[in-house]
Amino acid sequence: MTTTAELTLNGVSIVDTFAEAFPTMAARVIVTAANAHWADVAGTVMTGYATSVIACDAEAAVERLLSADETPDGRPGVSVLVFAFNRDALAKAVVGRVGQCVLTCPTTACYNGLLDTPTDKQFSVGGQLRFFGDSFQQSKKIGTQRLWRIPVMDGEFVCEDRFGSLKGVAGGNLIIAGRSPQAALSASEAAVTAIREIPNVILPFPGGIVRSGSKVGSRYKKLNASTNDAYCPTLRGMTDLAIPETVEAVYEIVIDGLAADDVQAAMRAGLHAACSVEEIEMVTAGNYGGKLGPHHFHLKDLL
Repeated sequence: MTTTAELTLNGVSIVDTFAEAFPTMAARVIVTAANAHWADVAGTVMTGYATSVIACDAEAAVERLLSADETPDGRPGVSVLVFAFNRDALAKAVVGRVGQCVLTCPTTACYNGLLDTPTDKQFSVGGQLRFFGDSFQQSKKIGTQRLWRIPVMDGEFVCEDRFGSLKGVAGGNLIIAGRSPQAALSASEAAVTAIREIPNVILPFPGGIVRSGSKVGSRYKKLNASTNDAYCPTLRGMTDLAIPETVEAVYEIVIDGLAADDVQAAMRAGLHAACSVEEIEMVTAGNYGGKLGPHHFHLKDLL
């Protein structure tokens, strides 16, 4: 096992290292529906297969549920954050996901969730999806807000014309090592619960937890990423592990946010929650020696 000097939190070893995150482009999509169930369905389907830009067109997840008094049309809704490498990729992902997963979902409407963004930071969503209306679509303007009303079989799908974007931060992370699989999972679940109280962040992986942490590169030349063998307990004796002998399971939590401060706040909340669970041996973070991105979140600063 190779680690740097360690700190402690509630008796848990905290490796004196940092999580390394990289800049992305981000959008916030507000989806509303006749009731909370259909808003949740649309948000859940829209964010499917959006865990990692290693293989997906975007990283996306539901940020939070919205009450009727928090949405543009006074109906229940969800806030979805979407991240991609650049604005063109972000626009393509948002248009495709709204068109295939929100437009198709009963009773929904869709609005821009990043207000007051400059025109050159915006991209067309409703302005592209309107063509599905086959010339029956109608434009509606409320103040400076342009909406498209697209006829569908249960009435109209209302979608805002343009959505804003801004520079986000992707790849904040915590790696939680437990003395048993149950402890590692319980601590990760506690971290997820705490992080979801932080605004402006999402956890793009299933349930917010990653079992298959990856490293850059592979022994197979065609792969850009492969299993992070240094954290796989079953490979003890076959590779150089970065975990103590007592560790039986490791989970990773990946965090994307609208700003570096948001990611740091989420990591702090997750770290403290994880370290409140018994039988957690160690918490560390993944980085690439500073080569991946400019955002470095040192665990010692989160204690």
